[in-house]
Amino acid sequence: MTETHPWRRYVAIGDSFTEGMSDADPRTEGRYVGWADRLAAELSTQVPDGEFHYANLAVRGRKLADVIGPQLDAALAVSPDLVSVVGGGNDILRPRVDLDEVAGSLEEAVATIRATGADVLMATPADPADAGLLSSLRSRHAVHTANVHSIAQRQGAHVLDLWGLRALRDWRLWATDRIHLSTEGHRRVAQAALTALAQPVSDPEWRTPLAAAPPVPRREQAVETARWARSYAAPWVHRRLTGRSSGDSVTAKIAEPTPFGPQDLPDA
Repeated sequence: MTETHPWRRYVAIGDSFTEGMSDADPRTEGRYVGWADRLAAELSTQVPDGEFHYANLAVRGRKLADVIGPQLDAALAVSPDLVSVVGGGNDILRPRVDLDEVAGSLEEAVATIRATGADVLMATPADPADAGLLSSLRSRHAVHTANVHSIAQRQGAHVLDLWGLRALRDWRLWATDRIHLSTEGHRRVAQAALTALAQPVSDPEWRTPLAAAPPVPRREQAVETARWARSYAAPWVHRRLTGRSSGDSVTAKIAEPTPFGPQDLPDA
C-alpha cells in the first residue's frame, strides 16, 4: 500500500463537536460517530493494516480549560503524531467571554503539542449568518476564526475551515437542536478535514451545497423556532443556571489509542 501521510497515532480532543453529536451510532445507544471518527477511518486506509491507532477523548459540554487541560495531558501521555484540538465553542456561548484569553490559551496548547513533534489540526467555527437566533454570535465566531488562522500560521498547524464551508449554512446539514451537525454534516466535515491535512478525499462533491429546498412558510418557521426554544434552548439555559453540563456523566468514547478503520463505522 502506498504511504501518503506520516500519521499512525491520531488523538482527537474537544467538546461535543469532536465527540460527534448528533451523528448517532445505531449500534450503541447514546454513542456518536462524528467527523473525527470518519477522518480517522479515512486516514487508516492509507497505511498498512494494524499500524493506525486512534483515540477520541472529546466530551460534550467541555469548555476550553478542560480540553487543553486534562484532555491534552491524556493525549500527550500516549505520544500521538497527530492531534486535533477543537475547543472554545462552549466558552463563546457564555454571556461573557474574553476572546483574546481564549486565543492565548489555545495557542499555548498548540505550541505544546507542536513541541513534541506532532502535527495539529484546529478548526474554525461555522458561519452562523443564517442561524436565526444564533446569528447574534456571528461577530464572536468571526473573531475566533481569525484567531485560529493566526495561531495556525504562527505554530505551523492545519486548519479545518468550517467558516468557509458554505454548504454548512444549510440547516439540513444540522441536527434538530441547531447546534450539532447531522450525519451528513459530519461526513462533509471529515472530507474538509482531509483537505486541510492535504490528503485525498473520497467524495469530490463534499463542498457542493444541497439542492435548494422549497421555501418554508413564515408561520411554520415560527412554530419550529418555538419548539426548538422549548426543547433545546430552555434546557441549555437551565443547565447553565444550575451549574450542570450535558457531559457531567459522560466519559471519552475511545479513551486509549485503538486500531481503527472503515470497518469501525456503522455504515461500513
